Amino acid sequence: MANERTALVLGGGGARAAYQVGVLLAIRDVLGPHQPNPFPIVCGASAGAVNAATLACYSANFSVAVDALADVWRNMHADHIYRADALGIGSTALKWLGALLLGWALKRSPRSLLDNQPLRRLLEQRLDFTRIARSIERGTLYAASITASGYVSGHSVSFFQAHPDVQTWRRAQRAGCRTELTVDHLLASSAIPFIFPAVHLNREYFGDGSMRQLAPISPAIHLGARKVLIIGVAQAVDSLPRQSSRRYPTPAQIIGHVLSSIFLDGLAVDAERIERVNRTLALIPNERDSESTLGLRPLRSLIISPSERLDYLAARNAHTLPWPVRTLLHSLGAMNRRGGALTSYLLFEKAYTEALIALGYKDAMERADDLRAFFAE
Repeated sequence: MANERTALVLGGGGARAAYQVGVLLAIRDVLGPHQPNPFPIVCGASAGAVNAATLACYSANFSVAVDALADVWRNMHADHIYRADALGIGSTALKWLGALLLGWALKRSPRSLLDNQPLRRLLEQRLDFTRIARSIERGTLYAASITASGYVSGHSVSFFQAHPDVQTWRRAQRAGCRTELTVDHLLASSAIPFIFPAVHLNREYFGDGSMRQLAPISPAIHLGARKVLIIGVAQAVDSLPRQSSRRYPTPAQIIGHVLSSIFLDGLAVDAERIERVNRTLALIPNERDSESTLGLRPLRSLIISPSERLDYLAARNAHTLPWPVRTLLHSLGAMNRRGGALTSYLLFEKAYTEALIALGYKDAMERADDLRAFFAE
């Protein structure tokens, strides 16, 4: 079977993860609706972990899995992910204001800017995690991992459920931990710092899996991948022209820049690292010698990323957010193109997510020949 060790790597990016669904729809159409699961290994971090977990739960039928994802993202509203009503936004804002003014008198500071209990309910309704073990037993899934970042240890931990042959691993500031995956792992992995609350797992609190994830593709390698398809959620940096500005950056620009450094930079850098390793190994005459003596093996990879700037796309659709959220983002300077990066992570509204799905589908179909070649090898 050509794809028995093919992995799918889905990074973070909040609402930007809808782009991944468009790519997956295109892959389904390129391969045909009745093809077996092309990704026996799925790895996700942050919002990408939610998509990865859905594929793992429905791995017995890839077409059904993609349709389930598309159904959620095409009908997305902000209140499916976090409290977007005036009372929810207002109470959180008052807590933060109180912490700033009277922090010395408060016994517990606020944990997050937004309340993501609606996301927990959505995941509990949509996902049956017992399916993962059954899929592994039946052979339709080899491994699934969800990465989160420990706030105490500083380690990037990939919680995985896999075939018994897969071993745990430990490297500098990162580790693989075998466990039964649950909703708590998804909530921890998607807990954007300051935006959503951290989740207690095992011995410590964990936050967004994209934080301190120095090697986003490494979980797939440790789980046995020989080929990796990576779906990014940021336009290639080389294609973005530098712009001059004398305006001082707004809070939204600064926060968006920080979030982009968390979500977007590591995946592209790691993909470049893999290509360098592959070129180096190609210079070694015997591939088996390189794997046995150096502990390295060539890894076929393909990355698909947006052809347009998603922050600009978000700015055009920011008006669809509920008014309490718009008010909050407006106060931070996020309701225009300059602050679109922050909005692009929080804009869980169907006008934006449908546009992202359409863009992902278009970009992937333009790479249809590359996709066929990737899966055929």
